[in-house]
Amino acid sequence: MSEATTGSNGDDEIVTVNFKVTQSFLDEIDSTWQGRGFNSRSEFIRYTLRDAIEFPTFDRDELIALLQAEEDIRAGRTMNADEAREQFGTDSDE
Repeated sequence: MSEATTGSNGDDEIVTVNFKVTQSFLDEIDSTWQGRGFNSRSEFIRYTLRDAIEFPTFDRDELIALLQAEEDIRAGRTMNADEAREQFGTDSDE
């Protein structure tokens, strides 16, 4: 799914990094990478870390807002563009 190196230079040395997690968290990691089509745990962790570096401003509050929006869509609590313009007083020409 992704390449092993994170830098733009193919000559970067691959370094092993060790860290500790609880068994239950490792179980969650394993079920996640397997369910999302990654080839290995390492590939998933590299991808996740790379994503965190490339998009460091995405935080928990934004995730909560996205989840709330998804819930609103599924529950039918949405409005079309004309309704939004009317409710929020915006002009369609802007």
